[in-house]
Amino acid sequence: MAMTYRETTEYLFNQLPMFERNGDKGYKSGLDNTLSLDVHFGHPHYSYKTIHVAGTNGKGSCSSLIAAMLQTVGYKVGLYTSPHLVDFRERIRVNGRMVSEQYVIEFVEKERHFFEPMRPSFFELTTAMAFKYFEDMKVDIAVIETGLGGRLDCTNIINPILSIITNISFDHTQFLGDTLAKIANEKAGIIKDDTPVVIGNASDETQSVFLNKALETHSEIIFAQNEKNKEVTGVQKLDDYTLLYNTRSFGDIKCSLNGNYQQENVNTVLVAVKNLMKQGYLCDFKTDKGRECMRHDLTEAFVNVSELTGLRGRWQLMKTAPKVVCDTGHNLAGWEFISRQLQAVNCKQMHIIFGMVNDKDIDNVIKLLPKKAIYYFTEADNHRALPWLEIQGKAVANGLSGGGYPSVKQAFAAALKRAAHDDFIFVGGSSYVVADFLRDCI
Repeated sequence: MAMTYRETTEYLFNQLPMFERNGDKGYKSGLDNTLSLDVHFGHPHYSYKTIHVAGTNGKGSCSSLIAAMLQTVGYKVGLYTSPHLVDFRERIRVNGRMVSEQYVIEFVEKERHFFEPMRPSFFELTTAMAFKYFEDMKVDIAVIETGLGGRLDCTNIINPILSIITNISFDHTQFLGDTLAKIANEKAGIIKDDTPVVIGNASDETQSVFLNKALETHSEIIFAQNEKNKEVTGVQKLDDYTLLYNTRSFGDIKCSLNGNYQQENVNTVLVAVKNLMKQGYLCDFKTDKGRECMRHDLTEAFVNVSELTGLRGRWQLMKTAPKVVCDTGHNLAGWEFISRQLQAVNCKQMHIIFGMVNDKDIDNVIKLLPKKAIYYFTEADNHRALPWLEIQGKAVANGLSGGGYPSVKQAFAAALKRAAHDDFIFVGGSSYVVADFLRDCI
């Protein structure tokens, strides 16, 4: 008797080692399983073009913005991202539509006799499923986000038309290395022979790593933040839902992603778009008509990116009275942006629902949290979640105050009950806190 969709996803989550749930035990380095799966399915990624996106932060936003752009100009676009927030199928999309439940069921039922003996990780099998689905759906191009790292990431069997590395900061150091140079070396593993690469943001420590890899692979390298390449020249807030970006080459472009950190992501994507134009995948930029066409298409894509790709949880406004915002930023580098944005919020009282997982730099993140907010310490429904009592203890020691709640749902209910009409509620600290919020509270 065939499994239901729920039974199938529970099988995937529980029977295959999964980093999101199991941490170190769910991570497998090396490409042996991936290559075996790829051979078994007939190298499906050869049948369409790909764009590969790596980096510490911003991978999901950049991948979604590029996918939205390609969809807007008429391509059939596959999009592979992780983790999912509510439904497994969020990871695998074609023109924004999630893979069907039936496809997931049939894939597992048909192929489990092959993959069960090799015991692939959850991510290895999911990647194989995505690549095969994109072939079956006859996509023109697929935007592929790496999981962890790049060099040994199981997405790294593709030969993309463009590689993008958003930025490098400390995260997953137990797998990727304890210096920025070591982490950059792992991410730089996605740079392929004679294939252009866009670097969103590089430091002195990481730039040389990328330059050396590009030299080794004879690849054109474009640093998006360099003055000669930088596209974003200014940004203004139009309203709670829209920013206006002033750009060097495309004029003024509207975008619905409101996180402060998105300015860097938008700049990275625009530099990538210019390279895709140079390669002939987008409008001819040399004519006035081509530039106007691109300006219109970019605004259409960037304003509607969430609807076009399903992107959620990036400084997302969920409610207006009181104002409720959630964000999936979950490491120190992400919180450096989120903290500044929270400090700039104008409200009567701020309420923060906060939880983290056990492999993040919680001590330094807590130092960035606003002192005047009321806190609702909680833990996501995830094996890696830190107990709320432990988080509360660290927070109180740093001058923060608030109560503890065993679930995100209870924490949000308490904040909503206490908040006045003109207060502000923030939900975050972990992707899994946001996931629980979207699943149980909205």
